[in-house]
Amino acid sequence: MKDATALPQSLLVLGGTSEIALATARRLIARRTRTVWLAGRPSPALENAAGSLRALGADVHTTAFDALDPESHEEVLGKVFAGGPVDMVLLAFGILGDQAHDERDPVRAVRVAQTNYTGAVSAGLVAGRALQNQGHGSLVVLSAAAAERARRADFIYGSSKAGLDVFAQGLGDALHGTGVHVMVVRPGAVRAGRPAGGMRTPFASTPEAVATAIELGLRRRSETVWVPGALRPLMAALRHAPRFVYRRLMA
Repeated sequence: MKDATALPQSLLVLGGTSEIALATARRLIARRTRTVWLAGRPSPALENAAGSLRALGADVHTTAFDALDPESHEEVLGKVFAGGPVDMVLLAFGILGDQAHDERDPVRAVRVAQTNYTGAVSAGLVAGRALQNQGHGSLVVLSAAAAERARRADFIYGSSKAGLDVFAQGLGDALHGTGVHVMVVRPGAVRAGRPAGGMRTPFASTPEAVATAIELGLRRRSETVWVPGALRPLMAALRHAPRFVYRRLMA
């Protein structure tokens, strides 16, 4: 395991109210991070998130960012990087959508795709180029285990994450050797707090568990992180299962 210098002193979060992102920021602040930028749509939730991180001793800034406005991404991220080096960008925005409703409303389905994939392509390219220009840094992309294979229950969301996942892998290859580290994180279902009634979802995780895995991945310079780790062999098996078997398993 590498030493603490593998962890960032400065962090830019795209999706500043994400529970996973905030858990990650808290963990990194406890280790080494001193400057945090939270980028998201202006809201009381964004300001509250910034306040909670300031209480931990970090210098925290907020900036307006909209995944659905790619024309603004160059300017928004450019202002952050102009203020000094950014050691890590965490691409954490995304929406789950409502599969049952979205199937009957293509406009809503497209919004899921535009947020999770199109917006991420734009932001990822801008962030990757900015990190390359400064000669160092990590781009951490929150994908999902759902990206591995379509499920009847959430194929709109899963397809958008599949596109994001492949994009992030390709961006990592494009930036290899430039000093920029790209890491794809694939958590299973993530639940904040304790499940109601004590019910547990198999292979479910928490924002804190994902944050722990992100820290370990940064120290190891991993390119792919599964949360929990047991999902890796499980999803490999499911990915290659015959379709009629997979359909019955996921019913």
